[in-house]
Amino acid sequence: MSQDHTVTELLHAADAGDEAAFRAAYSRTYEELRRLARMVRSDRADATLDTTALVHEAYLKLAPGHELSAYDRVHFFRIAARAMRQVLIDAARRRRTRKDAQPHLEAEFSHVDAAAELSADVLALDAALIELEALNDRQARVVECRFFAGLSVEDTALALGVSAPTVKRDWRMARAWLARALHAQRGPAG
Repeated sequence: MSQDHTVTELLHAADAGDEAAFRAAYSRTYEELRRLARMVRSDRADATLDTTALVHEAYLKLAPGHELSAYDRVHFFRIAARAMRQVLIDAARRRRTRKDAQPHLEAEFSHVDAAAELSADVLALDAALIELEALNDRQARVVECRFFAGLSVEDTALALGVSAPTVKRDWRMARAWLARALHAQRGPAG
């Protein structure tokens, strides 16, 4: 709890413009950010970014001057998850543009709980998440918190200001919706 409180204080100072406080908050959360990056990036040889690169690219999106405004540690990880998502999407788009190879950066949902595994190309996942955001923004935020930030049900509930049962229900529904959307994007041969 003390670690959470210290990070929260540092984030408030960073929001007020203290760059040293941001660097200290980042330093205290670095290993957790690396753990998140390992969960969301592919371990395949053709992956565009390694774990360290993903964390460092996300840092650039989180650094002062980018309107971080994280009000606590959980919220910081929610913002970090969005930054990692953006970095992965940007990298996948660059790869697709270069046409070096078929982009198959896999995203697995199985690390979060014992539910069915869901894998998809990052660009397909992003397109599906954008579509889900239009239909149910909260469910899309739950996916970001649970998948990209690796937050527990309780931390996700706290970050989104809803109950844990609501998060569980949204997570279950969002995974089912994403599975159908990704299957439809792949077509009958996929």
